[in-house]
Amino acid sequence: MKRFNMIDEEFICQNCGRQITKLGYTARDHCNYCLYSMHVDILPGDRNNPCHGLLKPIDIEKYHETYKIIYECEKCHQKHKNIMAIDDDMNKIIELSKKL
Repeated sequence: MKRFNMIDEEFICQNCGRQITKLGYTARDHCNYCLYSMHVDILPGDRNNPCHGLLKPIDIEKYHETYKIIYECEKCHQKHKNIMAIDDDMNKIIELSKKL
């Protein structure tokens, strides 16, 4: 089982530049506007990954009663998944779900 270090803090999105507020019910780890994240963790919340590349949202997968966003790091190309947040931009989620 993964260890989870709960870090729910405000940050400025490195992709779109918006101020992102705390999520409140779990750790905020991605921008709720553009859905980008940062490749900073090895284990959730540990901030021990030296990569620090942008995690680009590339796809969506069904996960129980919600969805997971699938990311690819623009720097090291590692893939990562995370559950969407309740305030994520649904238009962006829908865009990701459409296969071209």
